[in-house]
Amino acid sequence: MQKKTKNEARNEEKVDSTETQPNPDNRESVPSGKVGKTHEKTEKNQENPSNNSNKEHSAKEQNLKELTELLQRLQAEFENYKKRVDKEKQEFCKLANAEFVSKLLPILDSFEMAFKTKDKEEDFIKGVELIYSQLFDVLEKQGLRPITALGRRFDPYFHEALLLQESDKEDNIVLEELQKGYMFNNKLIRTSKVKISKKINKMNENKINVNNQRG
Repeated sequence: MQKKTKNEARNEEKVDSTETQPNPDNRESVPSGKVGKTHEKTEKNQENPSNNSNKEHSAKEQNLKELTELLQRLQAEFENYKKRVDKEKQEFCKLANAEFVSKLLPILDSFEMAFKTKDKEEDFIKGVELIYSQLFDVLEKQGLRPITALGRRFDPYFHEALLLQESDKEDNIVLEELQKGYMFNNKLIRTSKVKISKKINKMNENKINVNNQRG
């Protein structure tokens, strides 16, 4: 076996040291093709958050659009409902008025009959009394009630004092009812216009008696 020259021995030592030298990064080498694919995956992962954000924005816009359309439909339905209710109220009032007027027709008939007997005073008076009774009956059934005032103590809520007269009665007693007041379904629609009393002073009463005796 031939002996190796010094140069050949040195070359072999260099090769061995190169093969056994550890990788400074302590990482396995990756083929260039795999590096390209990994880079592409990384770029795709970076693009996904933006796409997701756009999708969420589009979904929110769609929900907002649907809610707006729903609100508009509800508002239109409510307006139609109000119009329908108002129309029904008007129709109801018309029917109620027609029913009330129909109840007044017999009173008109009574007036016509009374006018035919105006030459006969007694019959005419009876006819007018009948008409008053019919009219009052119709209004009473609708809820009209007269206010009782005569002989009662003056009540500013129900009475309106137009005259004051001295009397032997207590103060503020209704002596005369000048115009009748009325309640309609427990609501005041007109006060009674009345004349009320003012108690006579005894001294004035004595003076009046003395003057009467002298006269």
